[in-house]
Amino acid sequence: METPHAKATSKKMLYQYIANQGIVSKANLLSFFSIKTSSMNRLLEELATDGIIRESGRGSSTGGRKPILFEINPDYGYIIGIEISRFYSSLGLFDMQMNAKSFVRWRMDEDMTPERFVTHTAQQINALLKDHDLSHKQIIGIGIGAVGPLDRTGGVILKPMHFRAQGWINVPICQMIEDACGIPASLDNGANTALIGEHWALRQEKLQHMLYVHVGVSLRSAMMSHGRIIHGSVDMEGSIGQMIIQADGPRLQENGNSGALEAFASLLALEKQALTDERLKEEGMKSTYRGGSEVIPYDELLRELSYGNSHVLELFLTAAKHLGIGLANLINTFHPETIILGGTLISSHEQFYQTAIETALQNTYYYPEYTPLFSKGALREDAVATGAALLIREKLNFEG
Repeated sequence: METPHAKATSKKMLYQYIANQGIVSKANLLSFFSIKTSSMNRLLEELATDGIIRESGRGSSTGGRKPILFEINPDYGYIIGIEISRFYSSLGLFDMQMNAKSFVRWRMDEDMTPERFVTHTAQQINALLKDHDLSHKQIIGIGIGAVGPLDRTGGVILKPMHFRAQGWINVPICQMIEDACGIPASLDNGANTALIGEHWALRQEKLQHMLYVHVGVSLRSAMMSHGRIIHGSVDMEGSIGQMIIQADGPRLQENGNSGALEAFASLLALEKQALTDERLKEEGMKSTYRGGSEVIPYDELLRELSYGNSHVLELFLTAAKHLGIGLANLINTFHPETIILGGTLISSHEQFYQTAIETALQNTYYYPEYTPLFSKGALREDAVATGAALLIREKLNFEG
């Protein structure tokens, strides 16, 4: 006799399969799962009775009655996905089919302390629920994708660098969100949730081995093998940035490696390099240099790039070539099918993106016999929050 736990496991497997496929028939389910027809009928009936799945019309006949088609019920509940980043944060409201009902985004400025962030987030959630005539009870959970390092199990943001506001050290973000909103929350690294989101968006391509690299204030990465995120023994933010690409090279920060990738291909590296570039001082950006300045703000570099400043473009493309070397190292180690590139620098200029790819492929072993695909992703800036919401759907409880 099947135990309650075994039945719940079977229901969860069926639900996740239907969710990923979109619309399926019972015959399709029977061909994929080793479940007896009578048991399958019972499980589908219970899922439908509970409102978790629903009938979705009938398929084509192969000689007999047209088969009943099933899909997950989009209105069974709703999920909130949150991204916590250094430049901005975002919040998305999704139904169970991962249709985005609303997205909001805000800047993370000097005043956005953890306490202010939680208050603002709770206000945004309340506003979205009111707009869509939903109650807090209809929200299954809140998924959070954040910069690290993290204690994922404890729901704590540990000691991230480069937040503009103070206080982002040892922040029990899940507990704070739960206390403010009355909704359970789960936490994972934003690079992981971005890759989860992009993998879901590209699910029809049936990709199994993927790599995600975020290039912004710092460098972050996530890896997927056989369709599952690879979690290491620790969650250390920015480790990819410490990949040494030039022995005895420059160091970006006191606690970083000399010659590390972050010193050549990050937003902070560009700001630092621009300040010491004599050509920019003399020809390109005289008006931006002020006495005692320690950096040229990235926003000003980006503006000069849009104006066609050739020296600034060269600065960006040199960084892109260094990024390409780092990407080649990752490719030669993990051999992914697809690499998703995201972050501020990737979207800064199309030539930056293309130069990084060209350099990576030139240094990929066995190229062109082995040619991984590059993409900016399907979800792009919404990937982190979408993947965070997917985490909640995957944790849906079928016990009881």
